[in-house]
Amino acid sequence: MTETSSKPKLLIVEDDDEIRTQMKWALAQDYEILLAHDRPSALEIFRSAQPTVVLLDLGLPPRPGTPEEGLAALGELMALENLTKVVIVSGQGEKANALQAIGTGAYDFLLKPVAMDEMKLLLKRCFHVALLERQYREAQQKLAGEAFDGMLGSNERMQAVFTSIRKVATSEASVLILGESGTGKEMAARAIHQHSSRKDGPFVAINCSAIPETLIESELFGHEKGSFTGAHMQRKGRIESANGGTLFLDEIGEVPLPIQVKLLRFLQEQCIERVGGRQEIQVDTRVVAATNADLKKGMVDGTFREDLFYRLAVVQLQLPPLRDRGDDIVLLANSFLQQFSVQNHKTGLVFAAEAVRGMVRHPWPGNVRELQNRVRRAVIMSSDKRLTLEDLELTGSPTPVQGSSLKEARESLEREMVQQALKKHGGKITSAALELGISRPTFYELMAKLGLQKPE
Repeated sequence: MTETSSKPKLLIVEDDDEIRTQMKWALAQDYEILLAHDRPSALEIFRSAQPTVVLLDLGLPPRPGTPEEGLAALGELMALENLTKVVIVSGQGEKANALQAIGTGAYDFLLKPVAMDEMKLLLKRCFHVALLERQYREAQQKLAGEAFDGMLGSNERMQAVFTSIRKVATSEASVLILGESGTGKEMAARAIHQHSSRKDGPFVAINCSAIPETLIESELFGHEKGSFTGAHMQRKGRIESANGGTLFLDEIGEVPLPIQVKLLRFLQEQCIERVGGRQEIQVDTRVVAATNADLKKGMVDGTFREDLFYRLAVVQLQLPPLRDRGDDIVLLANSFLQQFSVQNHKTGLVFAAEAVRGMVRHPWPGNVRELQNRVRRAVIMSSDKRLTLEDLELTGSPTPVQGSSLKEARESLEREMVQQALKKHGGKITSAALELGISRPTFYELMAKLGLQKPE
């Protein structure tokens, strides 16, 4: 029983026995050589052996004096596998032949007699490019299989999230999505909408923490003309705009108590009144809410209504932090790398081995958003094909943490990173929050949780 060669396969299609033999002996040390003398034998060998690169003579029998048979073979080879690198090696050097061959899909065109050093160099490049293209196609296929409405994750916890989204989407139940900042709560809400019977209706998102308390009622419920200073015309609110679709209330824990009462009434009766209005308006809107705050603690503290919580949380969906998602870190990083490489017209970018190890070790307090920001910045700023820890700005990652429990270790890491970000940016909250890939409100919440003082 013969062992299978581990060398890359090279098919030589040449009708001249002497030239075919010379090529075989010159290249056999580096490649597994396959030989064919005409188009039918070339196609038969190609189908069975699937070589990565083909050296193809244009002048093949039964008409060795013209390029037609070789060009026909080229077209059929490319139709069988368009990633194959076909190099034309021919004595028929007319420019029209070269242009037609390249137009049909040939990788390059060499004239006989060929310098062997030149051929070896070209073959080396062909195999390298073919390998990169195959790896890219495999990565794309893998990503497509592990993607769910733009969300990526092969980790079992994320697969469980995808399963839950499919189940809850078919119902009309309100959903509360829980998870740290940057874990993809809005993407999960959009996936619920897209898999629901409301997918043809609007998806309206509102970040409750980004709207001043004095404006949030008007933003949600709308207002009538003249209802307050500056209300020059009637305006629909976000709830009404989402009629027939889905309303996504992000950071629901930031909604003031008086507005919580109005939200509860809407959830119970599916009707609203605009600010300054007296007419009840029926609205058919499904609500999906999200928070990174502890709403149960808010119920104890009196900052969040218990009845509203249970109305919103008919179904709860917990998104895991990135640090708990294992291999998903590298999967997501490579996906972002491909995306931003295309956007910035850069090709061949890869992560250095130490960068991959650094990403796996990093605690990712800003979760997927932080990873996305770091990769985008690395692609833009790097002048090399290999992205390093320095490009990702992970060289200043915290030293080993102290603490006897996972909670203590996590808080130690978070405290170190928050302090480093504040120091780096001179106490500027906005810049420090951007550095960690989180919002200003989340940064303030993190400082409060860790007992850190706001800078003067």
